Amino acid sequence: MAVSFEGKVAIVTGAGAGLGRCHALEFARRGAKVVVNDLGGSMDGSGGSSEAAQKVVREIEALGGQAIANGASVADEAGAQSIVDDAIRAFGTVDILVNNAGVLRDKSYRKLTLADLRLVVDVHLLGSAYVTKAAWPIMLDKGYGRIVMTTSSSGLYGNFGQSNYGAAKLGLVGLMNTLKLEGSRNNVHVNTIAPIAATRMTEGLGIPAAVFDRLKPELVTPAVMFLASEQAPTGTIIEAGAGYFAKVQIVEAKGVKLGDGATAEQVEAHWEQIIDMSEAVPMSQGSDVTRKIFT
Repeated sequence: MAVSFEGKVAIVTGAGAGLGRCHALEFARRGAKVVVNDLGGSMDGSGGSSEAAQKVVREIEALGGQAIANGASVADEAGAQSIVDDAIRAFGTVDILVNNAGVLRDKSYRKLTLADLRLVVDVHLLGSAYVTKAAWPIMLDKGYGRIVMTTSSSGLYGNFGQSNYGAAKLGLVGLMNTLKLEGSRNNVHVNTIAPIAATRMTEGLGIPAAVFDRLKPELVTPAVMFLASEQAPTGTIIEAGAGYFAKVQIVEAKGVKLGDGATAEQVEAHWEQIIDMSEAVPMSQGSDVTRKIFT
């Protein structure tokens, strides 16, 4: 079944370059009206210019599509609200939101300042939450919405020097896990993409040139298109890069019931059973864990 966004309005944050630009252009090619948000700052969050977003709007218009630019910071509550307000003013509604905006302040944890921590969490985690909060009631009231968060392998698995980034990125998975439950009855689906792509955010990470050239951001966008489509699942994490796509899932071991008299020594004695993942299962919500323990 062809994935079409005819008649839909999509917001893409951080869409002035890299992944966001690719997403915005593909939404337009598939018929969506697009709000291109980008602060236009550097990768460390400094500076700002609306030119990057305006350029992508011109690219979309050259394709025959409709788009507007928004230069607000997602990390500012009023700015985040303005992104949704602009969509309503220009196109009447919001159907799709891709939370893609981000910054980097990579340092080992010993050298990391609290300002570095705060900025990265503000943009990635709180910024996504702010824009989602603005779009959420619109989607619930109309009985339709598709939201895509952007996590990272650094959040899912860790990466040296990215404690702030990893914490923010895994936080987005937690946000998705609750919103998937709260939005399901209103046909609002929330999913997460874990991109592996060569962008200005990754060019300083020492990736070999031959590998960097294969990690085209365009090869992440197909997964985003599906996760934003009418056929999308909800509560799913998809890793995508270089034409590779895989589901990522948090699972829980079968575990061992040691009873009310459990001691540290018993935990040590049963450690191999406790960490045995051969019969691991996924959980759909937190109460599943409690149910499992008392079954």
